[in-house]
Amino acid sequence: MILMYLFESYLDLRQHAALKLPTLPKTLEGVISQEKFEKSRAYSLDKSNFHFVHEFVTILMDSAILFFGILPWFWMKSGEFLVLAGLNAENEILHTLAFLAGVMFWSQITDLPFSLYCTFMIEARHGFNKQTIWLFFRDMIKGISLAVVIGPPIVAAIIVIVQKGGPYLAIYLWGFMFVLSLVMMTLYPILIAPLFNKFTPLPDGELRSKIESLACSLKFPLKKLFVVDGSTRSSHSNAYMYGFFNNKRIVLYDTLLQQCKNDEEVVAVIAHELGHWKLNHTIYSFIAVQILMFLQFGGYTLVRNSKDLFQSFGFDTQPVLIGFIIFQHTVIPLQHLVSFGLNLVSRSFEFQADAFARKFGYSSALRAGLVKLQEENLSTMNTDPWYSAYHYSHPPLVERLAALDEPDKKAD
Repeated sequence: MILMYLFESYLDLRQHAALKLPTLPKTLEGVISQEKFEKSRAYSLDKSNFHFVHEFVTILMDSAILFFGILPWFWMKSGEFLVLAGLNAENEILHTLAFLAGVMFWSQITDLPFSLYCTFMIEARHGFNKQTIWLFFRDMIKGISLAVVIGPPIVAAIIVIVQKGGPYLAIYLWGFMFVLSLVMMTLYPILIAPLFNKFTPLPDGELRSKIESLACSLKFPLKKLFVVDGSTRSSHSNAYMYGFFNNKRIVLYDTLLQQCKNDEEVVAVIAHELGHWKLNHTIYSFIAVQILMFLQFGGYTLVRNSKDLFQSFGFDTQPVLIGFIIFQHTVIPLQHLVSFGLNLVSRSFEFQADAFARKFGYSSALRAGLVKLQEENLSTMNTDPWYSAYHYSHPPLVERLAALDEPDKKAD
């Protein structure tokens, strides 16, 4: 864990040096205004400095938790709490829920100063934060409430499956999580997302007509087209789509509509997103996640009964949840390698989606839209190649513009 921290800190230092460069990359000279570059540079350096502090504190806390045996101590204390409350500490589900409640309380306390500083200092200083302190805490309370409602049944189900799974445990766990992911993907945009944001239909007009026409030409089963009030929390912009089979929906951030100069730029961004759908990127990503999840559960089944492994972390018993935590700690390097591989695939998908939009005549509009979004979001202009290769799921703007400027040889 410490070695991974040192490696990633080295990459962070390389990126920090790139952020300090006083000039734009040559490709962006004359494309990005000097004023926006200076603002972007200041914003990126602020975030980088904050990141160094946050990561250092995190590794200190995580190392202390392991070194001083905080996990087994906390597990023991959560059992004692149940006894004081007159509940059965031998019931693993109750014991696990009490343990998780304490962990959630602790994480909220330790994360709160960083969240407040990031939101009300860094984001506010650079003109992005639109939240009030009341809205911030209201969102936090809603998130905790959702976790309290949704979490216990899921945790209980996982514990029962592990206890009764037998030799096919990995398959049962994967099947449960697969069904759960489908349910959550269905319910989140309908029941959960509206708790935090207001979704309104995109008004009739030229923009709506152009998006519907594009969707129709690609046989995209667009059922609803929403605008979300992202500006109530931040001036960052985005667009996304969701839904199964013939019930697709597209969501535009109101900030995206404000930042793009004309409808063509917005439609070009949508064309890029529709490219992901048409090229089956969403399906491929979903399948990849399911395979990785199955492999993780398979790996967990190999260590869940390892008494020595539990004892090496200070546990005399072998609780299901603790087994998952220990397993996650033991495969940290592998998880980072997998994340690196997924980022490589994701960047490839982004280039393909850009090429798809270019194929339909949106090259200039997409180029203008990407530049505008880069400027308005004060996204990083100078990137270290090692850092971006390891961390970025989207290619830097320089690379995307270069790809858009090339002739589409495959299409020809």
